Amino acid sequence: MPKPLDLSALRRYAVARTLFAPTTLPRAIDKLGFVQADPIRAPAPAQDLTLRHRVKDYRAGDLKRRYTRLAVEEDFFINHGILPRETQRLMHPRHARTVWGADKMRQAQAVLDFVRERGTVHPREVDAQFSHGKVSNWFGGTTNASTQLLDGMQYRGMVRIAGRAGGVRLYAAAPIIEPPEDPQQHMDALANVVIGLYAPLPERTLKHLISRLVYAAPQWMHLRKDTLRRVRTRLQHAKLDGHSWYWPEGENPASNRHEPDDIVRLLAPFDPIVWDRDRFERLWGWAYRFEAYTPAHNRIRGYYALPMLWRDQVIGWGNLTWRDAKLKADIGYVAGKPPREAAFKRALDDELQRMQAFL
Repeated sequence: MPKPLDLSALRRYAVARTLFAPTTLPRAIDKLGFVQADPIRAPAPAQDLTLRHRVKDYRAGDLKRRYTRLAVEEDFFINHGILPRETQRLMHPRHARTVWGADKMRQAQAVLDFVRERGTVHPREVDAQFSHGKVSNWFGGTTNASTQLLDGMQYRGMVRIAGRAGGVRLYAAAPIIEPPEDPQQHMDALANVVIGLYAPLPERTLKHLISRLVYAAPQWMHLRKDTLRRVRTRLQHAKLDGHSWYWPEGENPASNRHEPDDIVRLLAPFDPIVWDRDRFERLWGWAYRFEAYTPAHNRIRGYYALPMLWRDQVIGWGNLTWRDAKLKADIGYVAGKPPREAAFKRALDDELQRMQAFL
């Protein structure tokens, strides 16, 4: 008989539905729908740390190396990351909330003409051609105005990220996308992506995710309330401990098929399992925070602590460093000490060996 639906069942379901059997890189991205990216390497970028659990024989940097051959795009969805090209096109033609004036649009058009002539450009080439100078950035420093302009053009769908050179984005002209006949269909499809990625969802998280679609498609922000209403009518839901939870129709969170394996996994801070901190606390009973931007003296678990999943429980974290082709792991536990089972020690050793091979 199926187990009763309780938080234990939801935990198993949350883990099982996103940690699917490792597959190919294109299939994993399609199945996830979105992979959040982050440039910090501790010990590898977040997108690589996410994909290593879901792609067979994945190695750090595989996404970057294969990007130009995959049907994917780097763009801003609810955060910055990688999406299947068909999903990325659902967000366009995008109209940013900040409207550029006539002078800025003429500047952008001149750069677009230059990009079309060259095919693919590095921001340095644009800066050398137009001498845009320097501008202030969001963290108090300065950056090349050409880089900032290209970022804005990419968000508006004028150019696309064609690849990277030494971590720097390369740009090419983006294809022209015609406005959809029914924008609500596109919003519904985008909502399905976030639900598929992060279910089961507490109601608060569901509302938050639908609200973040304003970054994906600001031109349709007036459709967010209808999108949330439509989502609720097609999702299954239940109330546990006074909170409503939602998941896709046709899935059974209480299924016996969600039994966890004896596997340890060190997860990226932005992995779908741990991304939403509210859901994390409800499912695992403790607070995880990303502390890379926290002053060192205020950190509790470390600069880039990776949540550690054992079976279907997040029981601790790991701070990993990769130096001289050697992996150093500093492991911490919520309970203050590791599980006493011999199976856990073997599983942790296996995970560190997999991490070594991945790096």
